[in-house]
Amino acid sequence: MSLTHPQGTAGSSTALTDPVRHPRSAPPRMRTKRAFLLLLMTLVLPGSAQIVAGDRRLGRRALRVTFTCWALVLLSLVLALTNRALVVGVVTHRWWSLVLIVALVGLALGWALLFINTLRLIRISLLERGVRPVVAATLALLMVLTSGSLAYGAYVLGVGRSTVGSIFSSGPAFDPVDGRYNFLLMGGDAGEDRTGRRPDSISVISIDADTGSTVTFSIPRNFQNAPFPEDSPLREVYPDGYNCGDECIINSLYTEVAQNHTELYPDAQDPGAEAMMDAASGVLGIEVQSYVLVDMDGFEQLIDAMGGIRIDAGGWVPITAGEIPGTDPVRHYPPDGWIAPGVQKLDGYHALWYARSREFVTDYHRISRQQCVQQAMIAQLDPATLLTRFQSIADAGTQIVETDIAQDQLAGFVDLALKAKGQQTRRLTIGAPDFGTVEENFATYPDLDRVHARVRAMLSEDDAKSSAPSRSSGPLQLDRAAVVELPAQSSDSGVTEQYLQELATIGDDATLGEILNDNGECSPA
Repeated sequence: MSLTHPQGTAGSSTALTDPVRHPRSAPPRMRTKRAFLLLLMTLVLPGSAQIVAGDRRLGRRALRVTFTCWALVLLSLVLALTNRALVVGVVTHRWWSLVLIVALVGLALGWALLFINTLRLIRISLLERGVRPVVAATLALLMVLTSGSLAYGAYVLGVGRSTVGSIFSSGPAFDPVDGRYNFLLMGGDAGEDRTGRRPDSISVISIDADTGSTVTFSIPRNFQNAPFPEDSPLREVYPDGYNCGDECIINSLYTEVAQNHTELYPDAQDPGAEAMMDAASGVLGIEVQSYVLVDMDGFEQLIDAMGGIRIDAGGWVPITAGEIPGTDPVRHYPPDGWIAPGVQKLDGYHALWYARSREFVTDYHRISRQQCVQQAMIAQLDPATLLTRFQSIADAGTQIVETDIAQDQLAGFVDLALKAKGQQTRRLTIGAPDFGTVEENFATYPDLDRVHARVRAMLSEDDAKSSAPSRSSGPLQLDRAAVVELPAQSSDSGVTEQYLQELATIGDDATLGEILNDNGECSPA
């Protein structure tokens, strides 16, 4: 008895003087170190603070969850490098995304409760008065960084889940044709002076299914005599193509079918868009499989949601004013403003006018600028922009974007877009300057055999280029630190906004046309 009693007393004495589990016996400086150590342990290894200083049962459960999460994060990183489509598929799937949201909310609450439990273990009343608010503030900051970040992640996933469900369809997926996916991209304009919606911007984006190499074909809105594929129901109405005269320019086909021939596409959610896909297929000689329609009235909102876009503008672009009543041909009042040449950042209002203005120049100048805007949006829609502006971008997207792309196929296309992002996009306009000149009026009287031959040749060149070994790391990137934004009132040529406004006021369209002839020579910055 006398031998065991001292041992028991010594053991109890050691346990009671352990500063981690029994801070009351520790000096003040040791208590402060202990408090911050427990906070750090809860931050880095949730549950470890409870193991060493508190409820070991709770700590063991928390550690099991922590290690499981680490394993899942590691697995996700491996999959992101080896199978990005699977990761994106999980995030965008209607049910798996819901599971992720619930899991993130649960982890956020669990981590917050562990921090609160850690505060109990710290025994803040034992700390010096000056240290207590510092410990409490540190705890609050760590909770915001950890539980707050997880909660925000759940929120972003929830918004994304709602956005995906609103924009993308529940229809079947489709396979590439000859190794490529072909999408019709339209910019629709339903202004007050128009009957129905007319897509003034018409492009077909052809993407190599393996490499992401991209070719963009732009079709002028005044393209006439558009043919239709043999399996198109429009051949019943227009057996010789859309050739009813000056009224049958291609951008009027959308409204024509949407208002008068919806029975031709009984299963389509947007018969006008289906008709435009058939027309684009006939013009290019390739199968266009799906469409994306952007409402230009909401385009301004989307650009603002992105924080603007950077464009290397080729020349002065007018912001068109209202029409002068009673003029034939229609004339406009002097422009409401001008977009200057040079590298600059455009907000939604100016980006919209940059893409749609055609006063004093031709549709082909406008097409080139639309292509620049499209590429700038793709280039600048990076992860940082998405994370910081996700809510506003998602809100804008649900209001202005319509598509028949199936939600279940979204993951594969996001992965394809990531492949395409670092590559140079090749472009071809089915009109001037790639086919003849403006004076030849090629879009009105097209040589379809010539068009089809050029399209096939360009796709063949693209396939050959993408299969060849790369000799560079990608297209040259503009050094943003070296970019100087030119003032809005001047250009290197000495032309000023005041001078252009005076020409517009006196109606000197010829001189303005010469000065503005380079405003289609642009690129994303």
